[in-house]
Amino acid sequence: MAKKPHELSAAQAARSMASGELTSEALVASCLERIAERDETVRAWAFLDRAQALAQARALDRMPRRSPLHGVPFGIKDIIDTADLPTEYNSPIYRGHRPKADAACVALLRRAGCVILGKTVTTEFANNHPSQTRNPHNSAHTPGGSSSGSAAAVADFMVPAALGTQTGGSVIRPAAYCGAFACKPSFGSINRAGTKFVAESLDTLGVFARSVEDLGLSLEILASRPFASSKAGKEKPRIGLCRTPRWSEADAATQANLERAATRLAEAGAQVRDFELPAGSADLFDRHRLIMGYEDVRALAWEYENFPNEISQTLKPRLDEGWKVSRADYDDMRERARRCRRALSQQMSDPTQGVDVLLTPSATAEAPASLASTGDPVFNRAWTLFGVPCVTLPHGKGPHGLPLGIQLVGAFDADAALLRWAGWIEEKLA
Repeated sequence: MAKKPHELSAAQAARSMASGELTSEALVASCLERIAERDETVRAWAFLDRAQALAQARALDRMPRRSPLHGVPFGIKDIIDTADLPTEYNSPIYRGHRPKADAACVALLRRAGCVILGKTVTTEFANNHPSQTRNPHNSAHTPGGSSSGSAAAVADFMVPAALGTQTGGSVIRPAAYCGAFACKPSFGSINRAGTKFVAESLDTLGVFARSVEDLGLSLEILASRPFASSKAGKEKPRIGLCRTPRWSEADAATQANLERAATRLAEAGAQVRDFELPAGSADLFDRHRLIMGYEDVRALAWEYENFPNEISQTLKPRLDEGWKVSRADYDDMRERARRCRRALSQQMSDPTQGVDVLLTPSATAEAPASLASTGDPVFNRAWTLFGVPCVTLPHGKGPHGLPLGIQLVGAFDADAALLRWAGWIEEKLA
């Protein structure tokens, strides 16, 4: 049975439009129909202007193709500015806020001929206060956060691709919980102008989609990194199985799922060996919070001073703790992170013991059966602090039948290579 337009991946939809089998207007209409059917349950969208989205699509159908994803709709996390839609950061402080201009990443999508379908729900200021979004597989479970709406919308076939941001684990973890593909590229890969800061040394724009190819084509637009085919040919990767110092915090299903993936990849011809992180890395899985706290409260200093009663009782204590972090402790932690980052780069590139990609958990477990938390980012924080590129692939199911993911980590600025190996791994685990 043929797929409906909204069920296509971004790359599949783009090819259908290029061949004349599909129009952007028909794709957007199909996505809007799916949203009308499902969003009362999933609650992934903060703002939609249906007429405006269809008008964009019709205009693009009349234009020459501008990129491989011409005509493909994207969801935009609601901490990213859009000139034609509100940007409220899921905070009453910014109710009705209308930016003058698009964020850089949104402008790049428009320049490439993509449709801005709408704004997806974020947690409050992309922090720890849970949003209204539900996991599309079971509405009693969290979708993760802070990019809750983007992950849920892509996983539930409401939109082929969406933008999110990661400061701790806000791209990789919700994608794993919802069963989407996602990439957090190397720090600084995508221009952050027009994106509300949480932590300036950590915040990284990322992409949610339905295949590795989708991720690569999206990052070609957003980061100007040429995307080679995700099929790696006859080459086979050197994979480091990195359980991390926090392995005991992964549940039995997650541990077994990762071990099975490693075994299958070895059987497919990959060189798989255990990989230990550099000395001193263990602290970074927890001490990431010191850097984030110091930067977070300063990024929100105006809101903290002028609207303290309109900040949630979940976020306010976190900000209070941020004021207690000294500049000396902050500088010391950042220097320790830089040393570990350099050591990791050397270890991965070692001529005899180096690896092309690390295989590690995306999250501690399937999505928790709670809406009071967005889940634990322990398997994401250190990678964000290192600034290295990460990809999560849906793989396996948890004890309640919800998706599990595996996380692939590359060397800093080796995003193209990571995506190439991710495509190989996607194929072998399919």
